[in-house]
Amino acid sequence: MMVMIEIGSIAMQLNRKAIKNLHISVLPPDGRVRVSAPEAMTDTAVRMAVIGRIPWIKKQQSDFAKQPRQSDREMVSGECHYLWGKRYRLNVVEGPGKHKIKLGRGRLHLHVNTTATVQNRALVLSSYYRDVLKARITELLTFWESRIGVAATDWGVKKMKTKWGSCNTQAKRIWLNLELAKKPPECLEYIVVHELVHLLERNHNERFMGYMDKLLPDWRERRDLLNRMPLAYNNWDY
Repeated sequence: MMVMIEIGSIAMQLNRKAIKNLHISVLPPDGRVRVSAPEAMTDTAVRMAVIGRIPWIKKQQSDFAKQPRQSDREMVSGECHYLWGKRYRLNVVEGPGKHKIKLGRGRLHLHVNTTATVQNRALVLSSYYRDVLKARITELLTFWESRIGVAATDWGVKKMKTKWGSCNTQAKRIWLNLELAKKPPECLEYIVVHELVHLLERNHNERFMGYMDKLLPDWRERRDLLNRMPLAYNNWDY
């Protein structure tokens, strides 16, 4: 059951779950707070536990607020876009033929017809991101499923506002955030491993951390790198 509670000036989402320990998450990009608490924990105990973490919550929210953000996307030549953690300048090439993206030295060449709107251009780039991301995910899943000894029955890519990835452990279905195409490749690998490990352990407990430490010893550094990367404004469908 989900309810909204307010402690001081901070509003947060409270979820009651069949878990042993209380867990607090401060979610990107805007620092929304989510609290997962054991079903048997009293409201007073929840509030006391959260109050003790208020300084940490505010620090996390402050860090998100300071994170660099990309400006509004106008999809014009000279604009900066990211692919696998690297900055590329957009070069818009207008002419007949199929809309497409070609990668050059420090350039993303966007081929569109003269009538393409800003949103049309953004959708071409979105489609390109989706294609390159899916190709890389396919390679990673082939390697890591074999190494971990699990297999996702299905996976996909979609836009997500507050998560880099998710795993439905019952259906063994994994979703990965389209934005990962803009982040360094090691960040995508971390998220893929993270979600696959959930097929061994549903919760973020010591057992889960143990698997991550064994499989990907530098996962914390990869996580921190991902959270330091520029955030995007989601004005368009990409």
